[in-house]
Amino acid sequence: MDVTPASPGCLSGIRVLDLTQFEAGTTCTEALAWMGADIAKVEPPRGEAGRTGFGDAYYFMMYNANKRSLTVNLKDERGLALVKEMVKKADVMAENFAPGAVERLGLGYDVVSAINPGIIYAQIKGFGAGSPFENGLAFDPIAQAAGGAMSITGEPGGRPIKPGPTIGDTGTGMLMAFSIVSALFDRGRTGKGKRLQVAMQDSIMHYSRSGFIAQARLGKAAPRRAAAPNPPSGIFPCAPEGPNDYVYILTSRANPEHWTRLLKLIGREDLLADARFATYEARIEHEAEINEIIGGWTRQRSKQEAMTQMSSVGVPAGAVMDTNDLVSEPSFYERGILQTMTHGERKMQMPTWPVRFNGVPAEVKSAPLLGEHTAEVLTEWLGLDATAIAALRQNGVV
Repeated sequence: MDVTPASPGCLSGIRVLDLTQFEAGTTCTEALAWMGADIAKVEPPRGEAGRTGFGDAYYFMMYNANKRSLTVNLKDERGLALVKEMVKKADVMAENFAPGAVERLGLGYDVVSAINPGIIYAQIKGFGAGSPFENGLAFDPIAQAAGGAMSITGEPGGRPIKPGPTIGDTGTGMLMAFSIVSALFDRGRTGKGKRLQVAMQDSIMHYSRSGFIAQARLGKAAPRRAAAPNPPSGIFPCAPEGPNDYVYILTSRANPEHWTRLLKLIGREDLLADARFATYEARIEHEAEINEIIGGWTRQRSKQEAMTQMSSVGVPAGAVMDTNDLVSEPSFYERGILQTMTHGERKMQMPTWPVRFNGVPAEVKSAPLLGEHTAEVLTEWLGLDATAIAALRQNGVV
């Protein structure tokens, strides 16, 4: 590795009481952890729902790097009282339980803000307060369906498709993380805490804003191909024509030189004077012919070769990289963007926070084992000694 990853330390000293689970909430607090915040992940004795099977699932590892775990039985009055003491020391509390669950536990906003008026109280739900589906349960695919992303994804005339990235989960978590940092900044000026609420459905609408452009332009629902086509633009097959052997080519209507450069690259400058392809409107009419010409060229090259050659002459192109392509690319490790997490006996290649601070990427530290830091956190946050912690363990509180 050419660089040594390190925490940027921007949120050093910020304490986060983390009651999140699965992905949307855990992504949010993981982002804060990458920035240097102290994340105390409170889990029930069996572990949060993202931990499955023997040991911790890779799923849990991916979304809980750089955190500390303590186990507390919140259904025990003594456990609830312990967490309320932690509330007094926290800058942020985050939760994404099912609607009404955190209130039933006795840690609703009214309770928590009364204990600590300066706290940033962050909640992630599937649907917003006042929505007809306010009490509905949601996971990433539900949010992507109800928020509009699926309706604009897929081939024209085909069925709607769920985009692969978990924008309903991770995307919502990132929006909340940014909002938490903004609220912390504001608290530094006003001394006042805030209640932050975000719905996954609303976040998907935010990420699907291009569809609303088409809605305004067309006066009807945005189609699957929401952007105006500019052939050749799309996915083209490459050798050896495996499941991910494709390259995406985009020639922009705003820059006619893309089309000219591409024809020169593939040795078809003769088509520059061809009336079928001379204008944007003509290329729309003859899109199938264009795709066959370009596809004939890409099929003779691997996706990496096609991308390299087009990029070198100024044609926007991207090979369809699968996860194996990405974890096999040395430059990601050299730049510190991919790092190896060791968690017990498991290892996993994991993307870190993509923003580099002064040229340095954030460090990936292992996701915590269940209850790994119970004593450590209770000592640092609440000043409990070994005897007090041992008594809590003996009584099943932690």
